[in-house]
Amino acid sequence: MLIKSVLTKSADDIVTCDKSTTFDQAMKKLIDNKISCLPVVDDKKHLIGIISDKDIFKKIHETKGEYHQLTVGEAMTSDLLVGVADDSIEYIAGLMNKNYVRHIPIVEGDKLVGMISQRDIIRVQFENQQVENRYLNIYLQDVGNLSGDN
Repeated sequence: MLIKSVLTKSADDIVTCDKSTTFDQAMKKLIDNKISCLPVVDDKKHLIGIISDKDIFKKIHETKGEYHQLTVGEAMTSDLLVGVADDSIEYIAGLMNKNYVRHIPIVEGDKLVGMISQRDIIRVQFENQQVENRYLNIYLQDVGNLSGDN
């Protein structure tokens, strides 16, 4: 299955921030939207980084709570792992697993077009497993009926 079949939001619906966003503003966006990372984009919506709740927690700890004037640009990850819409779910899951990340931005060129989370991967795998199980059960019932007729 390809990533493009899993993307549920349009690029305009993705909650983002810019590098001048303060930590307080970023945390509010994370909490209000019940998400755990923010893609960081420039004024042309080009992806330039990502900041996660873990990045923020780490910086708060390092500054011993003196974080209110910090900006996302000071803590964001700019060496990004990204995917494209034609990547497979399995490939993106492997990237996440190998690199210990929970989210992968999906880009077209350098523009953000989507975000895939571990939750998205798990949901798709669960749905696929349910479908497979249903077909297997139907097959086994048919095989049982055939052998019972003899």
